[in-house]
Amino acid sequence: MEQKIVANNLVNHEVKIFDRHEIVLTGIKKITSFDPEEFLLETTMGMLLIKGSNLDIVSLDTRNGHIEIKGKVNSYEYLDTNKKGRQENSFIARLFQ
Repeated sequence: MEQKIVANNLVNHEVKIFDRHEIVLTGIKKITSFDPEEFLLETTMGMLLIKGSNLDIVSLDTRNGHIEIKGKVNSYEYLDTNKKGRQENSFIARLFQ
């Protein structure tokens, strides 16, 4: 499922986790995909992947780019698109081209 968020007043990006059962984020540009185990969000600081169980949206403010998610949070990771580019140019990758 894909849902686009257009946030007009994006100022900064914050991540707050409360007891691993609630995560509040600001600076959200777009929800790329989500399901009960995983959220993929485009933030002002890059792509953010949140993994857990029973994840669900509690509140969503598209105007300010704010989202609140409940459920058990197991991990969150920023996906660095530059790493992929560097891997493709690695010595081993060039050998198999």
